[in-house]
Amino acid sequence: MEPEFVSHAGRGSAPVSVSELVRSVRDALERRFPLMWVAGEISNFRPASSGHWYFTLKDDAAQVDCVMFRGRAALLDWEPRDGARAEVRALVTLYEPRGRFQLNVETMRRAGLGPLYESFLRLKEKLEREGLFDPAAKRAVPTHPRAIGVITSLAAAALRDVLTTLARRNASIPVIVYPSPVQGEGAAERLVEMLAVANARGECEVLLLVRGGGSIEDLWQFNQEALARAIRASRIPVVVGVGHETDFTIADFAADRRAPTPTAAAEVVSPPRAELLARVAELAGRAARETRRRLEYAMQAVDALARRLVHPAERLRASHRLLEQLTARLATAMAHRLEAAHIRLGAAAPRLGHALVRRVEGAAGRLERLRASLASLDPSAVLARGYSLTRNARGELLRDAEHVAEGERLTTTLARGWIESEVRRKA
Repeated sequence: MEPEFVSHAGRGSAPVSVSELVRSVRDALERRFPLMWVAGEISNFRPASSGHWYFTLKDDAAQVDCVMFRGRAALLDWEPRDGARAEVRALVTLYEPRGRFQLNVETMRRAGLGPLYESFLRLKEKLEREGLFDPAAKRAVPTHPRAIGVITSLAAAALRDVLTTLARRNASIPVIVYPSPVQGEGAAERLVEMLAVANARGECEVLLLVRGGGSIEDLWQFNQEALARAIRASRIPVVVGVGHETDFTIADFAADRRAPTPTAAAEVVSPPRAELLARVAELAGRAARETRRRLEYAMQAVDALARRLVHPAERLRASHRLLEQLTARLATAMAHRLEAAHIRLGAAAPRLGHALVRRVEGAAGRLERLRASLASLDPSAVLARGYSLTRNARGELLRDAEHVAEGERLTTTLARGWIESEVRRKA
Protein backbone atom coordinates (compact mmCIF):
# COMPACT_ATOMS: atom_id res chain seq x y z
CA MET A 1 0.00 0.00 0.00
CA GLU A 2 1.48 3.33 -1.03
CA PRO A 3 1.90 5.96 1.70
CA GLU A 4 -0.63 8.72 1.89
CA PHE A 5 0.63 12.30 2.13
CA VAL A 6 -1.42 15.04 3.67
CA SER A 7 -2.29 17.63 1.07
CA HIS A 8 -2.24 21.24 2.10
CA ALA A 9 -3.67 22.54 -1.11
CA GLY A 10 -6.92 23.27 0.65
CA ARG A 11 -5.19 25.59 3.04
CA GLY A 12 -4.48 28.13 0.42
CA SER A 13 -0.91 29.48 0.50
CA ALA A 14 -0.14 28.50 4.13
CA PRO A 15 3.25 26.64 4.17
CA VAL A 16 4.05 23.62 6.29
CA SER A 17 6.83 23.76 8.88
CA VAL A 18 10.09 21.91 8.42
CA SER A 19 9.24 19.71 11.39
CA GLU A 20 5.92 18.71 9.85
CA LEU A 21 7.54 17.92 6.53
CA VAL A 22 10.37 15.84 8.00
CA ARG A 23 7.98 13.99 10.29
CA SER A 24 5.69 13.17 7.39
CA VAL A 25 8.61 11.85 5.34
CA ARG A 26 9.85 9.80 8.28
CA ASP A 27 6.43 8.26 8.85
CA ALA A 28 6.11 7.51 5.15
CA LEU A 29 9.53 5.80 5.09
CA GLU A 30 8.84 3.70 8.17
CA ARG A 31 5.41 2.62 6.79
CA ARG A 32 6.82 1.89 3.37
CA PHE A 33 9.91 -0.02 4.51
CA PRO A 34 9.45 -2.41 7.46
CA LEU A 35 12.41 -4.10 9.16
CA MET A 36 14.63 -5.58 6.47
CA TRP A 37 18.09 -7.05 5.88
CA VAL A 38 20.57 -4.78 4.09
CA ALA A 39 24.00 -5.97 2.94
CA GLY A 40 27.07 -3.78 2.45
CA GLU A 41 30.56 -2.91 3.58
CA ILE A 42 31.15 -1.18 6.93
CA SER A 43 33.09 2.07 6.76
CA ASN A 44 33.90 4.93 9.14
CA PHE A 45 32.95 2.85 12.18
CA ARG A 46 32.78 5.13 15.29
CA PRO A 47 31.91 3.70 18.71
CA ALA A 48 30.74 6.54 20.97
CA SER A 49 31.46 6.88 24.68
CA SER A 50 27.74 6.38 25.28
CA GLY A 51 28.01 2.84 23.92
CA HIS A 52 26.16 3.60 20.66
CA TRP A 53 27.75 2.67 17.33
CA TYR A 54 27.76 4.94 14.28
CA PHE A 55 28.98 3.77 10.88
CA THR A 56 28.37 3.85 7.16
CA LEU A 57 27.07 0.91 5.12
CA LYS A 58 28.04 1.13 1.46
CA ASP A 59 28.46 -0.65 -1.83
CA ASP A 60 30.04 0.42 -5.12
CA ALA A 61 27.28 2.90 -5.98
CA ALA A 62 25.81 4.29 -2.74
CA GLN A 63 26.09 4.57 1.00
CA VAL A 64 23.82 5.13 3.98
CA ASP A 65 24.41 6.28 7.58
CA CYS A 66 23.63 3.76 10.30
CA VAL A 67 23.21 3.85 14.06
CA MET A 68 23.08 0.89 16.43
CA PHE A 69 22.10 1.86 19.96
CA ARG A 70 23.90 0.55 23.02
CA GLY A 71 21.29 -2.00 24.06
CA ARG A 72 21.39 -3.65 20.63
CA ALA A 73 25.16 -3.38 20.24
CA ALA A 74 25.76 -5.09 23.58
CA LEU A 75 24.04 -8.22 22.26
CA LEU A 76 26.64 -8.78 19.51
CA ASP A 77 29.50 -11.21 20.23
CA TRP A 78 31.81 -9.43 17.77
CA GLU A 79 32.78 -5.83 17.10
CA PRO A 80 32.51 -4.50 13.54
CA ARG A 81 35.58 -3.07 11.81
CA ASP A 82 36.06 -0.87 8.77
CA GLY A 83 36.18 -2.89 5.59
CA ALA A 84 34.14 -5.79 6.94
CA ARG A 85 31.11 -6.88 4.96
CA ALA A 86 27.97 -7.20 7.04
CA GLU A 87 24.24 -7.76 6.81
CA VAL A 88 22.17 -5.55 9.09
CA ARG A 89 18.53 -5.91 10.08
CA ALA A 90 17.40 -2.32 10.24
CA LEU A 91 14.53 0.11 10.17
CA VAL A 92 14.61 2.71 7.42
CA THR A 93 13.99 6.11 9.00
CA LEU A 94 14.86 9.79 9.03
CA TYR A 95 16.83 11.49 11.79
CA GLU A 96 14.57 14.51 12.33
CA PRO A 97 16.97 16.98 14.05
CA ARG A 98 19.17 16.93 10.93
CA GLY A 99 16.78 15.66 8.31
CA ARG A 100 19.19 12.83 7.58
CA PHE A 101 18.26 9.51 6.06
CA GLN A 102 19.62 6.60 8.15
CA LEU A 103 19.16 3.01 9.19
CA ASN A 104 18.39 2.14 12.82
CA VAL A 105 20.14 -1.23 13.14
CA GLU A 106 18.50 -3.89 15.27
CA THR A 107 21.08 -6.64 14.75
CA MET A 108 24.02 -7.46 12.51
CA ARG A 109 25.82 -10.50 11.13
CA ARG A 110 29.08 -11.02 9.27
CA ALA A 111 28.96 -11.31 5.50
CA GLY A 112 32.61 -11.58 4.46
CA LEU A 113 35.26 -8.87 4.01
CA GLY A 114 35.18 -5.86 1.73
CA PRO A 115 37.63 -5.72 -1.19
CA LEU A 116 39.74 -2.91 0.35
CA TYR A 117 40.05 -4.73 3.64
CA GLU A 118 40.95 -7.95 1.84
CA SER A 119 43.68 -6.08 -0.03
CA PHE A 120 44.91 -4.66 3.28
CA LEU A 121 45.15 -8.13 4.81
CA ARG A 122 46.97 -9.57 1.80
CA LEU A 123 49.61 -6.83 1.84
CA LYS A 124 50.00 -7.09 5.61
CA GLU A 125 50.56 -10.84 5.37
CA LYS A 126 53.08 -10.43 2.53
CA LEU A 127 55.18 -7.80 4.30
CA GLU A 128 54.98 -9.69 7.57
CA ARG A 129 56.42 -12.79 5.91
CA GLU A 130 59.31 -10.67 4.60
CA GLY A 131 60.10 -9.53 8.15
CA LEU A 132 59.27 -5.90 7.45
CA PHE A 133 57.37 -5.67 10.74
CA ASP A 134 59.97 -7.52 12.83
CA PRO A 135 60.25 -5.75 16.22
CA ALA A 136 63.98 -6.53 16.31
CA ALA A 137 64.52 -4.37 13.21
CA LYS A 138 62.78 -1.31 14.66
CA ARG A 139 64.89 1.66 15.73
CA ALA A 140 64.73 3.16 19.19
CA VAL A 141 62.76 6.41 19.29
CA PRO A 142 64.74 9.17 21.08
CA THR A 143 63.08 10.42 24.25
CA HIS A 144 64.93 13.78 24.16
CA PRO A 145 65.22 14.73 20.47
CA ARG A 146 67.05 17.92 19.52
CA ALA A 147 64.61 18.50 16.62
CA ILE A 148 61.35 16.87 15.48
CA GLY A 149 60.15 16.48 11.89
CA VAL A 150 56.44 16.30 11.02
CA ILE A 151 55.21 14.89 7.69
CA THR A 152 51.57 15.78 7.04
CA SER A 153 49.31 18.21 5.20
CA LEU A 154 49.62 21.88 6.11
CA ALA A 155 45.83 22.09 6.20
CA ALA A 156 45.36 18.99 8.36
CA ALA A 157 43.86 19.28 11.82
CA ALA A 158 46.45 16.68 12.85
CA LEU A 159 49.23 19.24 12.28
CA ARG A 160 47.53 21.75 14.57
CA ASP A 161 47.09 19.04 17.22
CA VAL A 162 50.74 18.01 16.98
CA LEU A 163 52.10 21.59 17.10
CA THR A 164 49.82 22.48 20.02
CA THR A 165 50.91 19.40 21.96
CA LEU A 166 54.62 19.99 21.31
CA ALA A 167 54.35 23.66 22.30
CA ARG A 168 52.51 22.76 25.48
CA ARG A 169 54.89 20.00 26.55
CA ASN A 170 58.24 21.47 25.49
CA ALA A 171 58.31 24.59 23.35
CA SER A 172 62.12 24.59 23.24
CA ILE A 173 62.27 21.66 20.77
CA PRO A 174 62.51 22.89 17.13
CA VAL A 175 59.83 21.48 14.79
CA ILE A 176 60.34 21.09 11.03
CA VAL A 177 57.28 20.44 8.84
CA TYR A 178 57.63 18.49 5.57
CA PRO A 179 54.31 19.21 3.79
CA SER A 180 52.54 16.45 1.88
CA PRO A 181 48.96 15.51 1.01
CA VAL A 182 47.67 12.69 3.20
CA GLN A 183 44.61 11.65 1.20
CA GLY A 184 43.75 11.01 -2.41
CA GLU A 185 45.54 9.61 -5.42
CA GLY A 186 49.32 10.16 -5.36
CA ALA A 187 49.48 11.06 -1.65
CA ALA A 188 51.51 7.95 -0.82
CA GLU A 189 54.16 8.85 -3.43
CA ARG A 190 54.42 12.35 -1.98
CA LEU A 191 54.79 10.95 1.55
CA VAL A 192 57.61 8.69 0.32
CA GLU A 193 59.28 11.74 -1.25
CA MET A 194 59.09 13.72 2.00
CA LEU A 195 60.61 10.82 3.93
CA ALA A 196 63.53 10.88 1.48
CA VAL A 197 63.89 14.68 1.79
CA ALA A 198 63.92 14.52 5.60
CA ASN A 199 66.59 11.81 5.56
CA ALA A 200 68.72 13.70 3.04
CA ARG A 201 68.63 16.92 5.07
CA GLY A 202 69.25 15.25 8.41
CA GLU A 203 67.68 18.14 10.29
CA CYS A 204 65.82 16.14 12.91
CA GLU A 205 66.26 13.06 15.09
CA VAL A 206 62.74 11.66 14.79
CA LEU A 207 59.90 11.91 12.24
CA LEU A 208 56.16 12.02 12.93
CA LEU A 209 53.96 10.74 10.08
CA VAL A 210 50.43 11.84 11.05
CA ARG A 211 46.91 12.51 9.87
CA GLY A 212 43.43 12.52 11.41
CA GLY A 213 40.82 9.78 11.35
CA GLY A 214 38.59 8.72 8.51
CA SER A 215 37.18 5.79 6.64
CA ILE A 216 39.30 3.02 5.20
CA GLU A 217 39.18 4.89 1.88
CA ASP A 218 40.41 8.11 3.52
CA LEU A 219 43.36 6.28 5.10
CA TRP A 220 44.11 4.08 2.11
CA GLN A 221 47.26 5.98 1.08
CA PHE A 222 48.83 4.80 4.34
CA ASN A 223 48.22 1.19 3.24
CA GLN A 224 50.56 1.46 0.24
CA GLU A 225 53.50 -0.92 -0.02
CA ALA A 226 55.90 1.80 -1.22
CA LEU A 227 55.23 3.90 1.89
CA ALA A 228 55.78 0.93 4.21
CA ARG A 229 59.13 0.17 2.58
CA ALA A 230 60.17 3.83 2.72
CA ILE A 231 59.43 3.91 6.46
CA ARG A 232 61.65 0.89 7.05
CA ALA A 233 64.40 2.34 4.82
CA SER A 234 64.48 5.63 6.75
CA ARG A 235 67.65 6.27 8.74
CA ILE A 236 65.61 8.47 11.08
CA PRO A 237 63.17 6.70 13.45
CA VAL A 238 59.55 7.13 12.34
CA VAL A 239 56.51 7.42 14.64
CA VAL A 240 53.17 6.94 12.87
CA GLY A 241 50.01 8.44 14.33
CA VAL A 242 47.16 7.97 11.87
CA GLY A 243 43.46 8.17 12.60
CA HIS A 244 41.83 7.16 15.85
CA GLU A 245 42.86 4.54 18.39
CA THR A 246 40.98 1.79 16.56
CA ASP A 247 42.44 2.65 13.13
CA PHE A 248 45.31 0.49 11.88
CA THR A 249 47.21 0.92 8.62
CA ILE A 250 50.17 -0.82 7.02
CA ALA A 251 52.24 2.27 7.94
CA ASP A 252 51.45 1.61 11.62
CA PHE A 253 52.94 -1.88 11.43
CA ALA A 254 56.03 -0.65 9.53
CA ALA A 255 56.71 2.25 11.90
CA ASP A 256 59.34 2.17 14.60
CA ARG A 257 56.59 3.23 16.99
CA ARG A 258 52.83 3.32 16.50
CA ALA A 259 50.80 6.01 18.28
CA PRO A 260 46.98 5.76 18.48
CA THR A 261 46.48 9.42 17.46
CA PRO A 262 48.54 12.36 16.16
CA THR A 263 48.44 13.94 19.62
CA ALA A 264 49.76 10.73 21.18
CA ALA A 265 52.57 10.67 18.59
CA ALA A 266 53.63 14.17 19.70
CA GLU A 267 53.56 13.06 23.33
CA VAL A 268 55.80 10.06 22.58
CA VAL A 269 58.69 12.26 21.37
CA SER A 270 58.35 15.32 23.61
CA PRO A 271 59.27 14.97 27.28
CA PRO A 272 57.35 17.47 29.41
CA ARG A 273 59.49 20.52 30.21
CA ALA A 274 58.34 20.45 33.84
CA GLU A 275 59.58 16.87 34.23
CA LEU A 276 62.93 17.77 32.67
CA LEU A 277 63.34 20.75 35.01
CA ALA A 278 62.46 18.59 37.99
CA ARG A 279 65.01 15.98 36.87
CA VAL A 280 67.69 18.65 36.43
CA ALA A 281 66.93 20.01 39.89
CA GLU A 282 67.16 16.52 41.36
CA LEU A 283 70.52 15.84 39.67
CA ALA A 284 71.84 19.25 40.75
CA GLY A 285 70.88 18.48 44.34
CA ARG A 286 72.56 15.10 44.19
CA ALA A 287 75.72 16.67 42.71
CA ALA A 288 75.79 19.34 45.42
CA ARG A 289 75.38 16.74 48.17
CA GLU A 290 78.13 14.56 46.70
CA THR A 291 80.47 17.53 46.32
CA ARG A 292 79.84 18.61 49.90
CA ARG A 293 80.44 15.04 51.12
CA ARG A 294 83.74 14.79 49.25
CA LEU A 295 84.91 18.16 50.62
CA GLU A 296 84.08 17.01 54.13
CA TYR A 297 86.04 13.78 53.61
CA ALA A 298 88.99 15.80 52.24
CA MET A 299 88.94 18.16 55.23
CA GLN A 300 88.93 15.20 57.62
CA ALA A 301 91.88 13.67 55.76
CA VAL A 302 93.80 16.97 55.99
CA ASP A 303 93.14 17.12 59.73
CA ALA A 304 94.43 13.55 60.15
CA LEU A 305 97.59 14.34 58.18
CA ALA A 306 98.10 17.55 60.14
CA ARG A 307 98.06 15.58 63.38
CA ARG A 308 100.80 13.31 62.04
CA LEU A 309 102.90 16.15 60.60
CA VAL A 310 105.85 17.36 62.79
CA HIS A 311 107.17 20.86 62.14
CA PRO A 312 110.99 21.17 61.59
CA ALA A 313 111.27 23.55 64.55
CA GLU A 314 109.77 20.90 66.79
CA ARG A 315 112.28 18.37 65.51
CA LEU A 316 115.12 20.79 66.36
CA ARG A 317 113.74 21.30 69.86
CA ALA A 318 113.59 17.53 70.29
CA SER A 319 117.24 17.25 69.18
CA HIS A 320 118.25 19.96 71.68
CA ARG A 321 116.48 18.14 74.49
CA LEU A 322 118.22 14.87 73.59
CA LEU A 323 121.62 16.63 73.48
CA GLU A 324 121.05 18.17 76.91
CA GLN A 325 120.10 14.78 78.32
CA LEU A 326 123.23 13.18 76.88
CA THR A 327 125.42 16.00 78.21
CA ALA A 328 123.93 15.68 81.69
CA ARG A 329 124.37 11.89 81.71
CA LEU A 330 127.97 12.27 80.52
CA ALA A 331 128.78 14.85 83.21
CA THR A 332 127.29 12.64 85.91
CA ALA A 333 129.21 9.63 84.70
CA MET A 334 132.45 11.60 84.63
CA ALA A 335 131.85 12.94 88.12
CA HIS A 336 131.33 9.41 89.43
CA ARG A 337 134.45 8.20 87.73
CA LEU A 338 136.49 11.13 89.07
CA GLU A 339 135.17 10.52 92.55
CA ALA A 340 136.07 6.86 92.37
CA ALA A 341 139.48 7.72 91.02
CA HIS A 342 139.99 10.21 93.81
CA ILE A 343 139.21 7.53 96.37
CA ARG A 344 141.55 5.08 94.75
CA LEU A 345 144.14 7.82 94.49
CA GLY A 346 143.87 8.57 98.15
CA ALA A 347 144.46 4.91 98.91
CA ALA A 348 147.36 4.54 96.56
CA ALA A 349 148.51 8.07 96.13
CA PRO A 350 152.23 7.40 96.12
CA ARG A 351 151.94 4.63 93.58
CA LEU A 352 149.23 5.96 91.43
CA GLY A 353 149.86 9.68 91.56
CA HIS A 354 151.50 9.95 88.26
CA ALA A 355 149.17 7.44 86.65
CA LEU A 356 146.12 9.30 87.95
CA VAL A 357 147.37 12.57 86.68
CA ARG A 358 147.84 11.01 83.24
CA ARG A 359 144.44 9.42 83.33
CA VAL A 360 142.81 12.65 84.42
CA GLU A 361 144.54 14.50 81.69
CA GLY A 362 143.55 11.78 79.21
CA ALA A 363 139.98 11.92 80.44
CA ALA A 364 139.96 15.66 80.19
CA GLY A 365 141.21 15.38 76.63
CA ARG A 366 138.59 12.85 75.72
CA LEU A 367 135.92 15.00 77.37
CA GLU A 368 137.02 17.97 75.37
CA ARG A 369 136.91 15.92 72.20
CA LEU A 370 133.42 14.67 73.08
CA ARG A 371 132.29 18.20 73.74
CA ALA A 372 133.74 19.29 70.43
CA SER A 373 132.10 16.35 68.70
CA LEU A 374 128.76 17.09 70.35
CA ALA A 375 129.11 20.71 69.40
CA SER A 376 129.73 19.75 65.77
CA LEU A 377 126.62 17.54 65.83
CA ASP A 378 124.43 20.27 67.30
CA PRO A 379 122.13 21.51 64.42
CA SER A 380 121.68 24.84 66.15
CA ALA A 381 125.40 25.40 66.10
CA VAL A 382 125.49 24.76 62.37
CA LEU A 383 122.54 27.05 61.86
CA ALA A 384 124.19 29.71 64.01
CA ARG A 385 127.06 29.77 61.54
CA GLY A 386 124.71 30.96 58.81
CA TYR A 387 123.53 27.62 57.44
CA SER A 388 119.87 26.64 57.07
CA LEU A 389 117.73 23.50 56.52
CA THR A 390 115.24 23.46 53.65
CA ARG A 391 112.40 20.90 53.33
CA ASN A 392 109.68 20.33 50.74
CA ALA A 393 105.91 20.18 51.48
CA ARG A 394 106.29 16.52 52.54
CA GLY A 395 108.91 17.42 55.16
CA GLU A 396 111.77 15.83 53.21
CA LEU A 397 115.19 17.48 53.56
CA LEU A 398 116.40 18.89 50.24
CA ARG A 399 119.97 18.30 49.07
CA ASP A 400 119.64 18.63 45.28
CA ALA A 401 117.86 21.30 43.19
CA GLU A 402 116.85 18.58 40.75
CA HIS A 403 114.35 17.32 43.32
CA VAL A 404 112.48 20.64 43.39
CA ALA A 405 109.76 21.72 40.94
CA GLU A 406 109.06 25.31 40.01
CA GLY A 407 106.08 26.64 41.93
CA GLU A 408 106.66 24.17 44.82
CA ARG A 409 106.38 25.60 48.34
CA LEU A 410 109.40 25.06 50.66
CA THR A 411 110.05 25.56 54.40
CA THR A 412 113.51 26.82 55.51
CA THR A 413 114.63 26.55 59.15
CA LEU A 414 117.15 29.17 60.39
CA ALA A 415 119.06 29.46 63.65
CA ARG A 416 116.09 31.40 64.94
CA GLY A 417 112.74 30.84 63.35
CA TRP A 418 111.70 29.53 59.92
CA ILE A 419 110.41 30.93 56.63
CA GLU A 420 108.17 29.58 53.86
CA SER A 421 109.03 30.24 50.18
CA GLU A 422 107.96 29.29 46.65
CA VAL A 423 110.37 28.12 43.92
CA ARG A 424 110.48 30.66 41.12
CA ARG A 425 113.64 29.47 39.36
CA LYS A 426 116.24 26.78 39.90
CA ALA A 427 119.74 26.05 38.48
